[in-house]
Amino acid sequence: MKKLPSLTAKQVIRTLKKFGFEEDRQKGSHLILVHPISKKRTVVPIHPGKTIKKPLLRAIIEEDVGVSIKEFLNR
Repeated sequence: MKKLPSLTAKQVIRTLKKFGFEEDRQKGSHLILVHPISKKRTVVPIHPGKTIKKPLLRAIIEEDVGVSIKEFLNR
């Protein structure tokens, strides 16, 4: 397994869109993305200048998207 790097919200959102997720709505600093076919949903906090904490990033990748970290980083 690859080591989980520090990623910004912008980088995570760009990769999620490559997996087919679309922006659904935004409430405050949290962007909600939904996959139109599988109906999976994930929330990405957008805080400029900060990276997403590793436990949250791992949860977004493995639980919400349902892919391995290696596959997510290769997109």
